[in-house]
Amino acid sequence: MKGSLIVVSFFALGVLCALAGVVPERFVSGNFSFYALCLLMFCVGMSIGSSSDSLSKFKSLDRRMLALPLMTIAGTLAGCAVISLFIPGRSISECMAIGSGLGYYSLSSIFITEYMGTEPGIVALLSNIMREIITLVGAPLMVRYFGKLAPISCGGATSMDTTLPIITAVSGSEMAVVSIYNGIVCDFSVPFLVTLFCSL
Repeated sequence: MKGSLIVVSFFALGVLCALAGVVPERFVSGNFSFYALCLLMFCVGMSIGSSSDSLSKFKSLDRRMLALPLMTIAGTLAGCAVISLFIPGRSISECMAIGSGLGYYSLSSIFITEYMGTEPGIVALLSNIMREIITLVGAPLMVRYFGKLAPISCGGATSMDTTLPIITAVSGSEMAVVSIYNGIVCDFSVPFLVTLFCSL
């Protein structure tokens, strides 16, 4: 929760600075967002490769759990496709591109802003932050009514980092490896899925 509030605060600060004319023009018109994206991708690679025992943990996974991130992605995209039918002026591909962030708001919002403009980028940022907040707040209810895998799937890409503590608290420590695996696969899928649907 604290991490989400920090991100929203920096986003609001950026908007206020832009409106006040504090942000230099070269940051707005140049390739600054592209370089920020490259830095984010580097950080993702570092976070995945920094865990020395990741491979051994993944080898111990129940084979049936290997399908969890695929079901998470398929369910998210199916939901976005259905929701797009009720949002006038928004195409299915645009809604699916936003949903393809899978909770990874920082990366997906930059991609979508680059490909589709500022407004869809803002929607992507807010919708993916909401996904994380819903997971953090609603995890106990999800486990109670839908089972231990529900908050992991809801967390999407965040299930490997920011929502991992609450997931392990309510689903059990034995689900930590599953949660990390789900987060890594979703995390890795975001740039490919977002660019795919943005280009349609």
